[in-house]
Parts: sequence; structure tokens; C-alpha cells
Amino acid sequence: MTNVYSFDGILVFGLVFICTCAYLKKVPRINSWLLSEKKGVWGVFYKAAVIGTRLHICVAASCLLMAFYLAFVK
Repeated sequence: MTNVYSFDGILVFGLVFICTCAYLKKVPRINSWLLSEKKGVWGVFYKAAVIGTRLHICVAASCLLMAFYLAFVK
């Protein structure tokens, strides 16, 4: 179980947030509603979706490394 206030929890939350936004970018209704703003508070979702789609190999490798770390090391 990861704690949100630890560094592990922040990394897990960031990875899950990026992966979720990248997935939601593929859904047309949610893409036009949630990811249409590119600035401000709602722009964070758009920027996370862009990171997830452009760096999908690095994000996937980071998710696998974090899963291995949480399952076996911690």
C-alpha cells in the first residue's frame, strides 16, 4: 500500500494520471469535453494526455518499473 505523501505515492499518482488522461484522449466525447482546454487548470489534463501519447514507451516502461518496485522491493 503506497502513501500519497511519500515519494512513491506521488510517482504512482503521476503515472496513473498520465495513463488515464492518455486513455481518455481516445474517447471522442470526453476528448472534446475534458481535453479541449489547453491553458489554465483544465490544461493539466490536456498536457498529461499529450505526455502520455507522445512518450508512451517511456510511460509504459516507468509503469512496469514502478509495479516491479512496489511488488518486490518495497
